[in-house]
Amino acid sequence: MTESSHPRLLRWAHSVLQPGFEGTTVPDWVRRRISEGLSSVVLFGRNINGPEQVAGLTTALHAENPGLVVAVDEEAGDVTRLEARTGASRPGNLALGTLDDIDVTEQVARDVGRELHGLGITLNYAPSADVNTNPLNPVIGVRSFGARPDVVSRHAAAWVRGLQSAGVAACAKHFPGHGDTVVDSHHGLPRVSAGAGTLALTALPPFIAAMDAGVRAVMTAHLLVPAYDDRWPATLSRPVVGDLLRGELGFTGLVVTDAVEMGAVADRYGMAGAAVRAVAAGADTVCVGGGHADEATTARLAGALVRAVLDGHLPERRLAEAAGRVREFAEWAGTLRRTAPEPRCTSPGLGLAAARRAVHIHHKPDLDTLFPLVGTPHVVELAPDTTLAIDPGTPWGVAEPLRTLRPGTTSVRLGEPQLRDGDEVLDLLALRPADGRPLVVVVRDAARYGWMTRALARLVRRRPDACVVEMGVPVGARPGAVYLATYGATRVSGIAAAEVLVGHTGP
Repeated sequence: MTESSHPRLLRWAHSVLQPGFEGTTVPDWVRRRISEGLSSVVLFGRNINGPEQVAGLTTALHAENPGLVVAVDEEAGDVTRLEARTGASRPGNLALGTLDDIDVTEQVARDVGRELHGLGITLNYAPSADVNTNPLNPVIGVRSFGARPDVVSRHAAAWVRGLQSAGVAACAKHFPGHGDTVVDSHHGLPRVSAGAGTLALTALPPFIAAMDAGVRAVMTAHLLVPAYDDRWPATLSRPVVGDLLRGELGFTGLVVTDAVEMGAVADRYGMAGAAVRAVAAGADTVCVGGGHADEATTARLAGALVRAVLDGHLPERRLAEAAGRVREFAEWAGTLRRTAPEPRCTSPGLGLAAARRAVHIHHKPDLDTLFPLVGTPHVVELAPDTTLAIDPGTPWGVAEPLRTLRPGTTSVRLGEPQLRDGDEVLDLLALRPADGRPLVVVVRDAARYGWMTRALARLVRRRPDACVVEMGVPVGARPGAVYLATYGATRVSGIAAAEVLVGHTGP
C-alpha cells in the first residue's frame, strides 16, 4: 500500500515539512506540494536578489496559500540572507550584547522586522539564545549575545519584542543551548558535558526569557546532552523536547528542528530517519533545504513520515498534533502580521551607529606607532573557512571600507592554504608591501585557528607597530600597538573599524 493511499496522513506529513527550494521564483513542484498540504517554506540567500524580487516571490507563494509560513534565517549579523551579497547593514548579536543597550537591540530587531514584514516573510529563525560559554565554539561565536546568561537573556528577550512588534514571528534557537560546544553540528555531533544543574543556570535562562517575551517558536539543536538524554541528540530526544521544553518549561508553541540534512543527525540516522524521529520526539516542523532543495527530498521525507505511521514507529496522533500546531502557529503569525503597524521605512543609519558604539579600542602608546593612521596602509586579512551557517559569498573585512576612506590603501587576503608553504608568503605579500607604511592585520576568531594565531604573531613580531582588528570573538592577548575588537564581521562593523583607524568618528 503506497503513501498516496492515505491522503490525510500525506497531507499532515506535508504540513510538518519546511523545505527550501532553488531559484528566485516559485518552482512548479512547490506550488504542487502546497496544494497537497505543504504549510511552510524557508528562503535562503540563493532565493534572494533584491527587495522587489523577494516581495514578488512571497506574493506568489501566498497566492497559493495565504496562510503559508514563509521563513528565513536573518540574524542580521554574520548570518544574513537578505544581505548575503553585500554584508549586513546591522551588527550581529555579540556586538549588541557587548554594547549592552537593550533599547538598541530592540530597535535593531524591529528594523529587521519591518524589512521582513515589507517583503512578506512571516517567520525569522532568530534570535540565537545560545550562551557562548566556550570562546572557541566553531559555530556560534559572534552569533551569541555573549558568555553571560543574564546578558544573553535580556537581549534575546529584547530581540523577540522588537521583531514581533513589527509583525514577524521570532524563533529562539538552538535549544537547549549550543554555546558550550567544540564541534560544528553541520559536520559532526557536538556533546555538552555540563550537568542539569549547571545547564539550568547557564543555557536555559535565555530561552525562558524569550518565552516570557512572547516567542512562539523554538528551534532545537543537533547536539547530545547526556544530562537529559545520553542516546539521542536533542532534536530527536523526547526527554529534551517533551519532558524539558514542553513539560518543565511549559512551552506550548511550535518546535522547529534545525536543518535535518546537517551532519550531526543525517550522517547517523539519514535525513528521513532523523525527520521521523524528530516528529516522534515532539518536533512540529522539520526544516530541510540548505543543500537538498528539491521535490524528491520533500517527497521522500513526506513518504517516510506516512510509512512510519503505518509501521507503528510514529503514532498517528503525534503527526496530527504536529500538523495542528503548524496550523495554529500559521494562524497566529498571520494575525501578528495583519495587526502590526504598517511597516515604515527601515532606519539605514541605525546599524552603523550601533556598530560604531560596539568597537573596543586598546592602544599601547608606548609603542612607536601613529594612531590614527597617517598615510595609506597595507591591509592583511587572514581569512578562515566559515561555518555553513554563513553564506560563503558574504563579503567582510576592513580593506574595502578603509580604501574608501584612504584611496591608495592596498590589501591582500590570505587563508590557511596560502600559508602552508611557510613564512615566505607573509614576507612577500604582507610585510614587503607595508615597508614604510602602516600595517593593518585583520583576523576573524584568531584564537580558534593555529595557523592564524601563528601568522598574526609573526606579523606583529616583525611589525610591533601594527594595528590588529579582530572581527570575531576576542580571546586572550591583544597583540599589536593598536587592537580593535568589532565583535562581528558585518559590513557596518568593517566600516566602523576603518573609521576608527583613520580617526573619522562619523556623524
